[in-house]
Amino acid sequence: MSLGKNQYRSVRYRGFTLMEVLVVMALLSVVMLALGVALRNVAQSESRIDERLVRMDEYRVATALIRSTLGRISARKVSVQVPAGASPFLFAAAPDAIAWVGVMPARYGAGGRTFFRLAVERLEDGDALVVRYQPWADVAAFPNWMQSEFRVLMRGVSAISVRYENVHQIPSAWTVDWPHIQFLPARIGIRLRTDRGELSELIVPLQVLPASDDLRQGDETVIGGTPVL
Repeated sequence: MSLGKNQYRSVRYRGFTLMEVLVVMALLSVVMLALGVALRNVAQSESRIDERLVRMDEYRVATALIRSTLGRISARKVSVQVPAGASPFLFAAAPDAIAWVGVMPARYGAGGRTFFRLAVERLEDGDALVVRYQPWADVAAFPNWMQSEFRVLMRGVSAISVRYENVHQIPSAWTVDWPHIQFLPARIGIRLRTDRGELSELIVPLQVLPASDDLRQGDETVIGGTPVL
């Protein structure tokens, strides 16, 4: 049975009302907003994880370099006359910096005996833990550090605290300075403060360079108050 012309005209196709369209658009907006927030949180989480991994890698490299250079300190006295009250080992200790003579690992540069200085410095992009270095020379004083090469070990480090262990006295004690010029500390503790808090203290035992060191030549050297022949 077919429909008449008038019956066709009476058929109506009902569409969406304005209110329904507005409701759907509002729901879509909420969904898109939630999706955007979720994606932003994921991106921020990834960024924080990447930043943390970078910091961990920086700390690992920094501590490895400190241990390999400061841990193998040169304890031979210089052959030239040093100023009164200065250490003949060319060892300068302070609560917030330390300078010494050690051996630069070949993988970081040319290698060989080197002057080192570890401290926090203000750079163009903020504070950082910096090691300055310069090839060794048999002189009575450290070089001009501002003219030396340097390597940024860690960025975002606002302060460094250094202390020194004296085992020459009984019982042994830790101090924030080192007035002793005839022997070196047994261990050095280094604590770093970053923009995310204070890191665990790094304890570095000092070990004299081996007997094959071409600068020892039979002299007696002293670590922590104990002669090392």
